[in-house]
Amino acid sequence: MIGIIMGSQSDLIVMAEAGRVLEELGVGFEITVVSAHRTPERMFEYAQKAVEKGFRAIIAGAGGAAHLPGMVASLTTLPVIGVPIKSSNSIDGWDSVLSILQMPAGVPVATVALNGAKNAGILAAQIVGAFDETVAQKLKKFKEELKTKVLESVTDIEQNGWKPKKIGF
Repeated sequence: MIGIIMGSQSDLIVMAEAGRVLEELGVGFEITVVSAHRTPERMFEYAQKAVEKGFRAIIAGAGGAAHLPGMVASLTTLPVIGVPIKSSNSIDGWDSVLSILQMPAGVPVATVALNGAKNAGILAAQIVGAFDETVAQKLKKFKEELKTKVLESVTDIEQNGWKPKKIGF
């Protein structure tokens, strides 16, 4: 089971990607809003009870100052995966990236790309898959499908040329 949290409901459009990929890989999850700034008591309780709820990792998405992933990581022994979100009040998302990426020694947060919730879901599934053979096999199949798509595109380009079939005008 993976906990997926975000600073506000407006982050759901990004964070839903983590849920989609976890669902595809057969990993259970819970998704909710936990604001480090507006509901700090809820954040403390969520992080401190995550282990007893059976979570194996927490994916925390946040925009702007993006304190949620780091604060949660400071309160739990579980791996925390931070998703920086380009929000309406961010500086092109760089403030979120740096807030999550630049954690002090002793409070690590794995950080994915800006709006990279899908990769956060895959990383969380890999954490679970390290101890769950069923999830590991689903991940193996997922990775093979990625490989197949790339090889199909190689064949398509080699047989049909480099010009795209659709032009986006």
